[in-house]
Amino acid sequence: MKKLLFTLCLLTTLAPSFAQKTEYKIAAIGFYNLENLFDTLDSPDTNDKDFLPKGRLKWNTERYVSKQANMANVISQIATDQTPDGLALLGVAEIENQKVLEDLVAQPQLSPRNYKIVHFESPDERGIDCALLYQPKYFTVLGAQAVPVKLVDAQTGEVDFTRDILYVAGIFDGEPMHLMVGHWPSRSGGEAGSVWRRGAAASVCKMLSDSILNTDPNAKIVIMGDLNDDPTSKSVAKVLQAKGKSEDVPEKGLYNPMYSHYKDGNGTLAYRDAWNLFDQMVVSKGMINKSVGGWQLHKAVIFRQPWLMQTEGAFRGYPFRTFVGDIFMNGYSDHLPVYLTVLRKK
Repeated sequence: MKKLLFTLCLLTTLAPSFAQKTEYKIAAIGFYNLENLFDTLDSPDTNDKDFLPKGRLKWNTERYVSKQANMANVISQIATDQTPDGLALLGVAEIENQKVLEDLVAQPQLSPRNYKIVHFESPDERGIDCALLYQPKYFTVLGAQAVPVKLVDAQTGEVDFTRDILYVAGIFDGEPMHLMVGHWPSRSGGEAGSVWRRGAAASVCKMLSDSILNTDPNAKIVIMGDLNDDPTSKSVAKVLQAKGKSEDVPEKGLYNPMYSHYKDGNGTLAYRDAWNLFDQMVVSKGMINKSVGGWQLHKAVIFRQPWLMQTEGAFRGYPFRTFVGDIFMNGYSDHLPVYLTVLRKK
């Protein structure tokens, strides 16, 4: 009897602590540069001459089918250790058109998720675009637009064309959320000589985020993409004003959770035996302010698996890509995917 009374007293004492345990829902939002996901058809609006059966890369049906399967294999595994649904939202870059995305989401590894597509054709000279894939069980699109990045050389007046910023507004599992997917201008011509181009793209994202946050300071915003710059580069740190430490983020400010990865020497692509972290995900303060509630950032992850890396040759240790020069490697991408996990109290 004494043992029974002791047990009952112990359970009574512990009951409040059990009752206070908080349960969370978890979801994942990712970005992946798919490295030249072109179809095999000649398009008059696309500079796709290399990606044709008779082109330089001999891009035929067999290679296209293999590329699609490889991309689906990667995407299907991202964040599944955190949530069985994998990525609720996925921004993508370097895709040729809507059709290649339709083929992608129809792959056996991805079709059960019922991904839907938001895509616009961009004026990019190579004919590559950005897009957003989303699971309708998580996300409802309220509106979307392609916001142009105007590139006019101040010295020559020459106009250049690049990818638009894809802006999508919607409801993410019951909560308003704003998404921007970008593929900022490359470093062609050198980092210093092209910095103004990436600054122009960063300015578009800053303008959009400022407009949203001036209306709702607690708005949930995710800016994702291949920025062709690192977290400490001028375009990200100065123009976009994305802070690397959460405590430094002001009201209506932006936080870059990829900063700590970069400072630790991690990256998403390699060049001349050095790592860059071009693939980034930036969030608004509403995503890291617990007093706001709703969906909150849990962590940022670089999806780096041994099978995603090249294991031999001159590029051993680099991401295992589709081509090295003109040689078909049957790999994945020259970029590694990145993703965020976000939590919300049940």
